[in-house]
Amino acid sequence: MSEPLIQIKTSPKDKDTLVGTWPSFSTTLRENGLQLTRQVLRTLQINVGKLCNQTCRHCHVEAGPRRKELMTWETVQRVVELMDLPGGDLLETVDITGGAPELNPHFRHLVSSAQQRGLHVMDRCNLTVLFEPGQEDTAVFLRDHGVEIVASLPCYSRDNVEQQRGKGVFDTSIRALQLLNNLGYGREQSLALNLVYNPVGPFLPPEQEELQGDYKERLQQDFGIVFNQLYTITNMPIKRFLYDLKHDDELAEYMELLISNFNPHTVEGLMCRELVSIGWEGTVADCDFNLMLDIPADNRQRTIWDIESLEEFCYGGIAVADHCYGCTAGAGSSCGGQLE
Repeated sequence: MSEPLIQIKTSPKDKDTLVGTWPSFSTTLRENGLQLTRQVLRTLQINVGKLCNQTCRHCHVEAGPRRKELMTWETVQRVVELMDLPGGDLLETVDITGGAPELNPHFRHLVSSAQQRGLHVMDRCNLTVLFEPGQEDTAVFLRDHGVEIVASLPCYSRDNVEQQRGKGVFDTSIRALQLLNNLGYGREQSLALNLVYNPVGPFLPPEQEELQGDYKERLQQDFGIVFNQLYTITNMPIKRFLYDLKHDDELAEYMELLISNFNPHTVEGLMCRELVSIGWEGTVADCDFNLMLDIPADNRQRTIWDIESLEEFCYGGIAVADHCYGCTAGAGSSCGGQLE
C-alpha cells in the first residue's frame, strides 16, 4: 500500500505538508532493491553563507542581499583542518557555494588553502557578483588559482533569465562570461567554465546534450561566448521554489511529475554518494539540499568540530527525504548535471 508523502517542507521549522499518497522516497528505494550509501568521500561541498547580490525565485538557500549568515574565520579554519585529517588524502575536490561565495571575506583563503593541498577547487558563481564593489579582481584571482567556475545561466534568452533572476541580470551575466573568456576561461584546458540551467517552471530539464548544443550555438552566435559544459539541474521542491509551487497550487502536480519519473538507474551516480556538505555555521549534511532543511548527515547530529576523521564518512549511511525524488527523476540531476 502507498504511504503518504509527508516530508515536503517549506523550511526546517514547518510541519510536514501532505501533498499526496505516493510512496515515500525510502519506500521507493526499498521496492526497487536499492540502498543509498556513501562510497569513498571525494568532495567537500562548503556553503560559506547566504549573502548574495541576487534574489532568485528558485533558490533553495533563500539567499539574498539582506542575509547576514556568513561562515566565520574560525569555521573556515576548521574546514581547512578537516582536509588534513585522516581520510583527507582521499579528497579530490572542494566545491564552494553560497549565496554568492565570493562575498564571504574568507573565500580567497579557503580557495588558496584547498589549492595548496592539491585539491581541485570549484566556485559556484552567479556571474553578476564579479561586478560588485570590492570584486573587481575576483575573476583574475580565480584564473590565477585555476579555479573551475560553475556559472548560473538559466537560459540563453533575456526574458527567461530575468523572470527567474531579476531585471538586468542577463546583460550583466553576458558581460561576465565575456570577461571570463578574455581571461582564458572556456578556451584554455586548465580553465573550465561550465554553465548551469534550471527550469523556469515546474517541469523537468530537457536532455542535457541537446540543450548544451543550443546554448553553445546561441551564445557563440549572439555574443561570441564559449564554454565547456552545460549542467541541467532539476529544481528541488524546497524553500523558494516550494513557496511558488504552493502559491500556484502546483505542488501535488510537481511531486507527481517527479515521482512518476523516478529512474532507478540514477541512484548509483547521485552526488551524495561521494560528497558531504558543510554549512556556514559548521553543520554537516549529505548534500546542500539536506543542509538547508537541517537534515544531518546519516541522521546524526554533529558539527565539523566533532569530526576526528573523514574516513567515518566512507561507506556510511545517507539521510533521505521525499525531496530526493528531484535528483532521481528523468535523466537524474546532481551538482554536476544530468546523471544518465
